[in-house]
Amino acid sequence: MSLREKLKIIEEVDSTNLYAKRNLAELDDGTVISAQRQTNGHGRFDRAWVDLGEGNIFMSLVLKPSDSCSEVFPNLTQYFSVILCEILEEYGVIPQIKWPNDVLINGKKIAGILSETVVQGQKFKGFILGAGINLNACEKSVSQIKDKEVTALNLETGKIVDKSEFLEKLVNKFFKNYDEFLQKGFGLIENSYMRRACFLGKEISVKVFNETKNGIAKEINDCGELVLLEKDKETILTMGDIL
Repeated sequence: MSLREKLKIIEEVDSTNLYAKRNLAELDDGTVISAQRQTNGHGRFDRAWVDLGEGNIFMSLVLKPSDSCSEVFPNLTQYFSVILCEILEEYGVIPQIKWPNDVLINGKKIAGILSETVVQGQKFKGFILGAGINLNACEKSVSQIKDKEVTALNLETGKIVDKSEFLEKLVNKFFKNYDEFLQKGFGLIENSYMRRACFLGKEISVKVFNETKNGIAKEINDCGELVLLEKDKETILTMGDIL
C-alpha cells in the first residue's frame, strides 16, 4: 500500500494523537495522520509541543497489529527514533538519541515521539505513535522556546526541506521492517540504537514523574530499559526524562 492510500491530511487539529484516539474505530491499521497545523500538541509527561509552522511534521501512525497488547509495543517509540535518525542522516546531519526516544542534532531537540495505547475494558484496541519533527523553522521561532534547546533540519543544513518527500521516506522506512520488529522487538534495532545513544557512560539526572534519580547511565538492556548506576546499585528505568 502506498503512502497516498494510507495518508489522511488534516488542515488543523488539536493533536494528531487525540484525533486518532477519538476516531480509532473508523481508522484502518497503518493510517498516517498528518496535520498542517496543530494547536494543542503534547509530548511525554504532557509537555507542550510547539507548532513551528506548516513546513513541519505533526503526525500519528495508527497501529492495530493484534487483538492483544504485546511487550514489544512500548519499544515502538525507540524503533521509530532509529528510523527517523536514518532518514535524517540522508540529509547529511548526525542525529543522536536521548533515551528513550528524543532525537537531537548537536545537542538540540529536533523531534519528539509519543506513544499511546488504547484499551477498552480489558480489550486492546490499538496503538498510536505520534511525532513532531522540526523540518523548517526560523531562528527567531526556535529561540522563543525557553525550556530546551531546539533546532530544525533546515537550520542544520541551510536548505528548505520538502515536507512531503521527508514524510514519504519516513513512513516507507518505518513499515519496511515493522512486521519483523513486532516479532523480534528491541533486539532488531539494539545495535543501531546504541550507536546513536548520546548519554551512555555519563552522569545524568532522570526525572520519573515527581522523583529525580541521579547516577551513571550504565547501559540499555535487551528490553530497551535504562540501567542507572546509583552508588554501586543498579536501578532499571522503564520510563523517564533525562534532564
